[in-house]
Amino acid sequence: MRPRVVITGIGPVSNIGTGVTEFADALRAGRSGIGPIESFDATGFERTRAGEVRGFEPGELLTRLSEEDWGRSSLFAAAAARLAVTDADLTPPDGRTAVVIGTTGGELVPLVDMAESWYHNGFDTPDRDLANKLPGSRLAIAVGAELGVRCEAVTLGTACAAGNYAVGYASDLIASGAADVAIAGGADSVGRFFHAGFHRLGALAGEKCSPFDADRAGMLTAEGGIALVLERLDAAQARGARIYAEVLGYGMTCDAAHPVAPDADSIARCMRVAHKRSGITPDQVDYICAHGTGTRTNDLVESTAARAVFGSRVPPMSSIKSMLGHTMGAASGFGVAACALAITDGFLPPTINHVTPDPELAGIDPVPNVSRPAGVTITQNNGFAFGGNNSIVIMGRVEP
Repeated sequence: MRPRVVITGIGPVSNIGTGVTEFADALRAGRSGIGPIESFDATGFERTRAGEVRGFEPGELLTRLSEEDWGRSSLFAAAAARLAVTDADLTPPDGRTAVVIGTTGGELVPLVDMAESWYHNGFDTPDRDLANKLPGSRLAIAVGAELGVRCEAVTLGTACAAGNYAVGYASDLIASGAADVAIAGGADSVGRFFHAGFHRLGALAGEKCSPFDADRAGMLTAEGGIALVLERLDAAQARGARIYAEVLGYGMTCDAAHPVAPDADSIARCMRVAHKRSGITPDQVDYICAHGTGTRTNDLVESTAARAVFGSRVPPMSSIKSMLGHTMGAASGFGVAACALAITDGFLPPTINHVTPDPELAGIDPVPNVSRPAGVTITQNNGFAFGGNNSIVIMGRVEP
């Protein structure tokens, strides 16, 4: 039988809270992390709000890395990993640890800084310090360096579904015996490149993100880092670890039908694959952490796919992006954390900013505005990305 894999540590660095306690409290309270953009000059943009991690001081969290040597996304990943292993009360074993970090843009911020310098000052030899920060692979490398372990270090660039991809791959590494411990998650940073791109697509909301609302106007770019500690159930039990949830399985599909538009049939197929590989049926799912970007297209397509799979009984399906904004490659990693906390703490995170139900989304319960106490045994975390990259992680309660 496939060894059972569990989550024993959660390390969020987010705009609604850093550390698992702050993050869980913020989810339960429906706190918003959205505000005016401060990380770059947003003059000239019609939309000027985002979900930035204000007051992020890497030196207060890191014990090994020098923050001057790393880009912001790498620092998010490393700080999240340090929080996660501390939360798990675990020292990752040298040579038997894997690191898998998802991202959309890697270190785009220093790349934009370099391009701006060329634009204003003419082409010259790139700034050495900026150039050293550019490789996207450094996100996973930063985690290994901060934890002081020789490890398989993989950075996955599957955009907004990358956190789920990371958790799925990490769980396979644990179950196959390739690693004893895995650190999985995602990281990305707010920057001019992402903001301009989504602005040009017409996908950005003006003030707030309102998933599943009839008057939803779009998403908001955001940033942060999330890391989760995965290990075998028997190993976690042997050391007396707190267990948040079991990774029951995952599903992936890639329709590649359109650069940016989601496909309901492919998403529904991804759900069915995830259920089958996890050994569950749709009626067993208690809660769905939605991709829930707040764009008109995404929320309709995601709801259509859910109704195709679950029929008349779609579980409560809320979007934490209403609070966080869209944290890109970290988004579905934050969703995994939210699902694990829903199982452990017995509540459903809300979709805030919900005012007017959308008749096109009939049958969808977005847990509007206020978190809800609930006994949660099995959760489904949705992550969908440009290019049709879909990934869903199923988690379950581990009974004592």
